[in-house]
Amino acid sequence: MATLLQKSKVMKVAGLSVVFLLAACSGDQRYKRQVSGDTSYLDAPQLQTLNVPQGMILPLQSGQYDIPQVKHEGATGLALDIRPPVQTVSLLAGSRTETAADSSRLLLENSAENKTLWAQINSVLADRSVPVSQRNEATGEIVTDWIVWQRADEDLPLQSRQRIKIEPAGSQLAVVVTSEGLKQGENAVTDTVEITRYNNLTLNEVVDGLDRLRNAARQDSNAGQFAVLEVQSGSDKTGLPQIVVRAPFDVVWSRLPTALESIGMKVGDRTRSTGKVEVTYKGLSSAEWSSMGMDDPTVTEGDYTLQVGDLNNRSSLQFISAKGKPLTQKENDEMVKALDAAFSKAALK
Repeated sequence: MATLLQKSKVMKVAGLSVVFLLAACSGDQRYKRQVSGDTSYLDAPQLQTLNVPQGMILPLQSGQYDIPQVKHEGATGLALDIRPPVQTVSLLAGSRTETAADSSRLLLENSAENKTLWAQINSVLADRSVPVSQRNEATGEIVTDWIVWQRADEDLPLQSRQRIKIEPAGSQLAVVVTSEGLKQGENAVTDTVEITRYNNLTLNEVVDGLDRLRNAARQDSNAGQFAVLEVQSGSDKTGLPQIVVRAPFDVVWSRLPTALESIGMKVGDRTRSTGKVEVTYKGLSSAEWSSMGMDDPTVTEGDYTLQVGDLNNRSSLQFISAKGKPLTQKENDEMVKALDAAFSKAALK
């Protein structure tokens, strides 16, 4: 009995130790920035010149095995920040990004869509609650107030002030982000790597905001222009039957899940980049098909891959069975009628 009590006390102490250890580590995020492992190599002695005793003759010297002296400047060991650099993203059509030590740039086409870039960037900053201290439309410059960056790899959030400027870049437009100050707590941060990191983070926020803003505007435009989607039968280059929807890929892709579910298809994985949708067809009751103005389809129930193609102002749909076979012409025409009814029904809601 005494032994059991003793073991119980040991287990409780060990458990408390683990709790305290976790509590101590939870507020210290340095492990996310530091290399893990043995750093005793940093204590290795420096190379020394070989002292040759008087009267000894050494072999002819060869530089093949010489170890050059390297003067290292910068952090080492646990002081070394092992986090990968923040990469800039090019989400907007016809854009690219550039990163330098003191600035990050987004290059855009000088198109009609980018004529309102000033208003768009100001809208993005407002939506993301970025404080602005200076704004000059004549020079295309915005200077933010202190932005607090809440990051899981920092013990104390860093704060930055950024200058965002729109300027011509040859035949293009450039959005240039530079640093107006970086600090952690009350301590100024002057490390070039950190300055570049937060310039890139700011540019990525602007790019992501512009992308979301433009996608929302495009969807609103499409919603009115393509309120009702026209569906018709067609064929691919090899003559196999397919379904043609008279609307752009983005419109069709966004409305497909609802339409497919309404005709008895359970939607699985969707991959936009390849235009593939995995579906399982279980059909509807005769009464439900009748309410859509059609007889029961002859399409076999089961798993299908729906391939969605981009034909600019139109889109193609082709159902491929689990055995790799497309629908027959009759089955394809039945799906044309079913999807036409589904899209029309969705437009009335």
